[in-house]
Amino acid sequence: MPEGKLRTPNAERRTQESGIQPEVIRIRGAREHNLKNISLDIPRNKLVVITGLSGSGKSSLAFDTIYAEGQRRYIESLSAYARQFLGMIEKPDCDQITGLSPTIAIEQRTSARNPRSTVGTVTEIYDYLRLLFARIGKPYCPKCGKPISSQTTDQIVDNLLALPEGTNLIVLAPLVRSRKGEYKELLVKAKRRGYIRVRVDRKLYEIDEVPELGRYKKHDIEVVVDRLPVTPDSRKRLADSVELALKEGNGLCIVATQGVATEVRSPKSKVRSPESAAEGGDLVFSAALACPECGFSFGEVSPRLFSFNAPQGACPTCHGLGTKMEIDPDRVIANPDLSVMDGALQPWGEARERSQWFTAPLRTLARRHGFKLDTPWRKLPAFAKRLILYGSDEELKVKYTRWDDSEFYWKHKFEGLMPNLLRLYHETESESRREWIEGFMTLLPCPDCQGRRLKPEALAVRIGDLNIADLSAFSIRRSHDYFARELKLSGRDEEVSREVVKELRKRLSFLTAVGIDYLTLDRTAETLGGGEAQRVRLATQIGSGLVGVVYILDEPSIGLHQRDNRKLLATLTRLRDLGNTVIVVEHDEETILESDHVIDLGPGAGDAGGRVVAQGTPEDIKRSPDSLTGAYLSGRRRIEAPLERRPPRLGWLTVHRCNENNLKNADISVPLGLFVTVTGVSGSGKSTFVSDILYRALARHFYDSREKPGAYDRITGTEKIDKVINIDQSPIGRTPRSNAATYTGAFGPIRDLFARTKDARMRGYKPGRFSFNVKGGRCEACAGDGIIKVEMHFLPDVYVTCDVCKGKRYNRETLDVKYKLKNISDVLSMSVQEGAAFFANVPAVARKLRLLEEVGLGYVKLGQPAPTLSGGEAQRIKLARELSKIATGRTLYLLDEPTTGLHFEDVRLLLGVLGRLVERGNTVLVIEHNLEVIKCADWIVDLGPEGGDEGGTVVVAGTPEQVAACKSSHTGKYLKPLLRR
Repeated sequence: MPEGKLRTPNAERRTQESGIQPEVIRIRGAREHNLKNISLDIPRNKLVVITGLSGSGKSSLAFDTIYAEGQRRYIESLSAYARQFLGMIEKPDCDQITGLSPTIAIEQRTSARNPRSTVGTVTEIYDYLRLLFARIGKPYCPKCGKPISSQTTDQIVDNLLALPEGTNLIVLAPLVRSRKGEYKELLVKAKRRGYIRVRVDRKLYEIDEVPELGRYKKHDIEVVVDRLPVTPDSRKRLADSVELALKEGNGLCIVATQGVATEVRSPKSKVRSPESAAEGGDLVFSAALACPECGFSFGEVSPRLFSFNAPQGACPTCHGLGTKMEIDPDRVIANPDLSVMDGALQPWGEARERSQWFTAPLRTLARRHGFKLDTPWRKLPAFAKRLILYGSDEELKVKYTRWDDSEFYWKHKFEGLMPNLLRLYHETESESRREWIEGFMTLLPCPDCQGRRLKPEALAVRIGDLNIADLSAFSIRRSHDYFARELKLSGRDEEVSREVVKELRKRLSFLTAVGIDYLTLDRTAETLGGGEAQRVRLATQIGSGLVGVVYILDEPSIGLHQRDNRKLLATLTRLRDLGNTVIVVEHDEETILESDHVIDLGPGAGDAGGRVVAQGTPEDIKRSPDSLTGAYLSGRRRIEAPLERRPPRLGWLTVHRCNENNLKNADISVPLGLFVTVTGVSGSGKSTFVSDILYRALARHFYDSREKPGAYDRITGTEKIDKVINIDQSPIGRTPRSNAATYTGAFGPIRDLFARTKDARMRGYKPGRFSFNVKGGRCEACAGDGIIKVEMHFLPDVYVTCDVCKGKRYNRETLDVKYKLKNISDVLSMSVQEGAAFFANVPAVARKLRLLEEVGLGYVKLGQPAPTLSGGEAQRIKLARELSKIATGRTLYLLDEPTTGLHFEDVRLLLGVLGRLVERGNTVLVIEHNLEVIKCADWIVDLGPEGGDEGGTVVVAGTPEQVAACKSSHTGKYLKPLLRR
């Protein structure tokens, strides 16, 4: 903002008092983390990009200052009970922030990890689908497939009289079904109407003696209308009772048969009904919904019936998860070239070495069915494999020979390896044994619902020819087309569903607008990438229609192809145009150029950063001589493409007939000894090929991995490489105890160094004394974490600095030991760059730290907890560790978007590191959308042409120039102008 327009504090105060919204968010004296006491004004109701080198302080400003202060003020507005925790939440280290509206952060790390969460549930689209099916869905019988029509009293009575004569019946009228409350008044009214017994939560009580019900627990309450046996003379009485039950139960009637839960509970007396002696079940009848052919009766068709998170709708076998942990035959077979007796089956090991109690039934089974246990597993007939794995119901006469050569026989049913493991898994109380068995298990689709999560009744309700699971399996693009063009309704159905369908179309269009229309609605949220999860939440926020909010996003363009970037930008500007301030931490060139205001932090990373190098419009940044970002945007600096491409020199690695997820029998070839990128629009099959098929297949080939690869025919060319290393973005550790120093192995030599100091030797300290993971040298108040977790109950847990060690992790005696005037805590507080200089004369440490510097992580603290590292940072730490190992020159490195979180300058450094790997004879295969990386590749495999069902084929494979010349390649279209620069 020009100096002449700066508002004075008095003007600011008058603006706030008058209710007029201030024009800027004014920040004064921000010092959080590496921020250097910066002051700046951020314009409100604009699209603002914060950019700069990795580690320059972008997240410290956006999330740890602006968002943290917004959250603190929110808690300040809560009740006194909530505010008592406020003292534990540290105020951001900032002198003043004014003009701040409520803040919402859409981070990469906030995606749900609940297996029950899906794209449909997170976006609330599935809630609208449930409502739609409950209102206009047509029920069909899950047994015979016939449409279900209304059921008369006579039909219900006929069904009951068809039960065996003498069956005891209790006719019940449901008053409450799975609802919370105490229901005292309801029971009083039932008594006034003449009822003397009720069934509460499947237990019978006299109505005066019902215990107090939990107010916040769900209950089922039914009044007992009649109790009678099935006899030829009971038709009239039964008809009257059913009619009354249907009236009381609003069209529903429950009949308990043969005394299920029919014990009359009383605190004064334990009276047992004669019916309680036999087992039985509940029969639910509806005056509206029942199959005329087989008598199957529906309960209430409500939205809960279609929820896989509620017992009313969830599949009873998998409890709504859609999957079950089952023994995987592929995991139990250790080596198909060995026989059963020599160790073909891993859980049994070498069977011939086991006791006779174990081998005798097995040998008897083999003799009975005519196969030999010494035959290699691969050559055994299919029936023999099936018998060994799944067992047999036939009784075998098994012979056992004692030590004195006497014999005895017993009858035995051979259980089979897989049922035996599954039984032990459910019966054992040993955690280690259970973990061992889990090594042979895998998640498989539920055998009853086939992965669709719902009961047969819910799946039998259809709109047209589709049930709710069919619709959920559609991609967002396909779903949008269905509700926009294909769904034809008329009359009452059209009138009832008009608002629901309108909302569904709107929400599906929002998801399409952020470039994730290839996702299916039933895709679990835990399988989404960081960028995908962020864009799902972004679409949800647009749907909420909030105004006057500060949205803070962390690189929403991650995982997004350039073709879809324009859609994302349109979504961000739409959010701004609603009247919100949108602050985006971003490195993407197009996003920076389209923004209203840019804040460039730097000039370096870590302690060399934390200052505002330049701010203003994108044009102002381009003209700034001090801005590294501006130099790349203006073209003064650029990442140069190689002058010539390396030709394929070591042969090819080819995966034939890839057929997993949306890959369509594709033959994909990777040239060895080159820098290769796999490109394509989001959802085209890149991760499926690289992670699910190629890596898992090679890991099984080289390391006997138990992880099952995706569907493919065969791989050729594996003899030309000797190992595969997958450097993904998963965390390097899930606890604060893991950090860059421990993961790379630099912390071991550092502890050895401190143990060799004069003070340590005088006190008898060993290297273990300087570990914060074991007792001895660590602070026991926080167990070496340096922080203590405080449970907030109504909010996420808060971590506060330990009062005893002040966050230093060690006790005073350990901290007294110093090397070059620094104790072990001081070393962990150093950045990688500082550590490399400090330990320059210690080769074992300096080499590892220099590699971290080379991959652009010089700003990271040596002791920075792993959970606080971004996915891109974790990936580069893994890359540095791999670089520190002795290379054979025949390694295949797999990386998934390594440029995540990287500035243009950091990308240039990373390309240099990857180039060094290739120069040593290795192959580097990278999934990437960053055009600066793609243009530097030797070879490109472009998948597509679209995402989801319309992808899964190889559009073009070749050099960047060949891909740019391909008219059907979306990647080529955006690569072409870049190669001309």
